[in-house]
Amino acid sequence: MLTTESMKTIFKIVLGCFLLFAGLSCSSDLDDVAPIVVSIPEPDPIPDPDPVHETKAYSYLALGDSYTIGESVCETCRFPEQLKSSLQSAFPKDSFSLEVIATTGWTTTNLINAIDTKNLKPNYDLVTLLIGVNNQYQRKPFSLYEQEFPELVNTAISLAKGDKTNVIVVSIPDYAYTRFGNGNATISTQIDTYNTFAKEYCLANNIAFVNITDITRLGLIETNLVANDGLHPSAVAYAKFVERILPIAKTVLSQ
Repeated sequence: MLTTESMKTIFKIVLGCFLLFAGLSCSSDLDDVAPIVVSIPEPDPIPDPDPVHETKAYSYLALGDSYTIGESVCETCRFPEQLKSSLQSAFPKDSFSLEVIATTGWTTTNLINAIDTKNLKPNYDLVTLLIGVNNQYQRKPFSLYEQEFPELVNTAISLAKGDKTNVIVVSIPDYAYTRFGNGNATISTQIDTYNTFAKEYCLANNIAFVNITDITRLGLIETNLVANDGLHPSAVAYAKFVERILPIAKTVLSQ
C-alpha cells in the first residue's frame, strides 16, 4: 500500500511531466505563428522655411507740372511721394527711389525741353505722366498738345525700359472747381477736351490711363480737396489720386 508521502511524490512527478509537455506544445505553436510587424509611419518632413526674399530696388520717375511737384503742399504730400510711400508699404522688403521732373507752370514743351537736358537712363520700373493744364491755361493751340503729348508718352515708355506697361498717364485735374476757377464752365470744357484726347490715345496704344479729374470736381463742395492757395489740389486730394493709381502701380511692379 502506498503511503501518503509516496502519493505526494508520484503527484509531483506527474504534474511536472504535464507542465513540461504543455510548455513544449506551446513553444511549437508559437513557432508556427508569423511575427506581428507594427509599421510606424514616418513623421511628415518639417517644411523648409520660406526662401529668402530677393530684395529689389525699384526706381520711379514722375513727369509733369505743378500737380506733380505738389505746389502749395509739403514735399511728402505730393502724389508721387505718397505713391512711393504706399508702394513701400505694399512691398516692405524692397526699396524705392523717386525722381521728379516737374515745375509749376510747365507746358508739354517745357517738359520735353527739361527731359532733354537730363542725362536719364532708360531703366525706370515705373513712370507717371501728368501734363497739359498749362497748355490750356496759357491758351496754347490744342494742336500743340496733340503733337507733344504722344511724344512725351513715347519718351516715358523709352525711360521705362522700353515697356509701355510700366507707364501710367494721369488725367488733368479741373481747377474750375477751386476758389480761383470759381466754377468756370469754359475751363471744364477745355480740360475735358485735353483729357479725352489723352485717354483715347492711351486706350488706342494700350497704355494705362487713370482718371482723377472727377475727384477735383468736388473741390467747391469738399474744400479740403483744395490747397491753401485756392488753386491746387491738397494732400487729401493727392491721397485720393494715389488710391486710384496704386493698384495699377502694384500690378506693374509685380510683373
